[in-house]
Amino acid sequence: MGFRMLIFITILFIVELYAFQVFRTILKSKSVLMGYSVLSVATLLYIVYSFMSFDRSVGQTKHTLFTMGLMLLVYVPKIVLVFTMFTEDVFRIGNGIANLFIGRTEGDFIASRRKFVSQIGLGLASIPFMSLIYGITVGKYNYKVIKQRIFFPDLPDAFDGFTITQISDVHSGSFDNADKINYAIDLVNEQESDLVLFTGDIVNTHAKEMHPWIETFKRIKTPEFGKFSVLGNHDYGEYIDWPSAEDKEANFEAIKNLHADIDFKLLLNEHTFIRKGDDKIALVGVENWGHNFKKVGDVNKASEGLQKEDFKVVMSHDPSHWDYELKKHEKNFQLTLSGHTHGMQFGIEIPGFFKWSLAQYIYPQWAGLYETLGRYVYVNRGFGFHAYPGRVGIMPEITVIELKKGEKVA
Repeated sequence: MGFRMLIFITILFIVELYAFQVFRTILKSKSVLMGYSVLSVATLLYIVYSFMSFDRSVGQTKHTLFTMGLMLLVYVPKIVLVFTMFTEDVFRIGNGIANLFIGRTEGDFIASRRKFVSQIGLGLASIPFMSLIYGITVGKYNYKVIKQRIFFPDLPDAFDGFTITQISDVHSGSFDNADKINYAIDLVNEQESDLVLFTGDIVNTHAKEMHPWIETFKRIKTPEFGKFSVLGNHDYGEYIDWPSAEDKEANFEAIKNLHADIDFKLLLNEHTFIRKGDDKIALVGVENWGHNFKKVGDVNKASEGLQKEDFKVVMSHDPSHWDYELKKHEKNFQLTLSGHTHGMQFGIEIPGFFKWSLAQYIYPQWAGLYETLGRYVYVNRGFGFHAYPGRVGIMPEITVIELKKGEKVA
């Protein structure tokens, strides 16, 4: 057993001890309390066993998705209980110390737990518990079409009103409901955009994950100006142990071929021109470049021959690429389309007013539109899901971007 696993088990055990204090305070029936204890221990042992038996030659499976979902469903609410109980303990100990200083010695040094505090803790814990259940049962397939209009003074005239549908982070190996995926594909088609773009992560790891879904994604209609795609960090097979370098490379080649199987043109550090009338824009497809992930993207190679004055739309999976290289690049990349973050599949969004996720503490650009010096990045919240088999607050997204000529109206 590794040191990290030991720390992990210790934390879960402490959480269980605190949670037990809550239920012991509230539950009057010893048999019910015993049943809770047995179930808690069994769940803890199952989670620990599942993590310890994780096979790095296989990677994420339906079983690992279930385990992660179960762990979050059980322990996020219990962590809320721990916070509530710990806050009460601070006051209990503080009150005991204060009594010593003033000479009040009757009663116990630390007062017994109060039932109503435990009830408050359970009430608070029920919020993430119900949210996580919703995320697993409904949220992961609760697709939202988000429309975004972006103004550019240097947009070629013929492209005023040009529309782009973007999807990202398919993670086909996680899917478990064909009807919901077909519904999402119908939503993509209903947008009737001029161009369809996919910004990476077609699988979790293995090319075979996409095989059951090829015909489904092939239903995405090819619009007048085509369907194009790039690779994401998961498409390189970096997160498992392969039998050999040859096996890893064979899987990578198979993943690249998947894009042609669903009638997308995969751009590998290259660009192509989208022509409309006498005007054109450059579509620049960059391989994955992440500040904390694989860096094989080469925007200079992908944009070789392009001028600063050319209007460019860049597809780059990880938004940190925009943050570190693209937003101030001398070639003036007007618009970048990314994904990758998933908004961590957990957060709070009130469109137009407020959005929050733990993702924002890792990625300055994590969901939606961002601008620096007139250059924009749009971060798609993702089509699929990974690790946690659900979505809470941050829904799966189909983006429709409309390019407009001129300055943004305040």
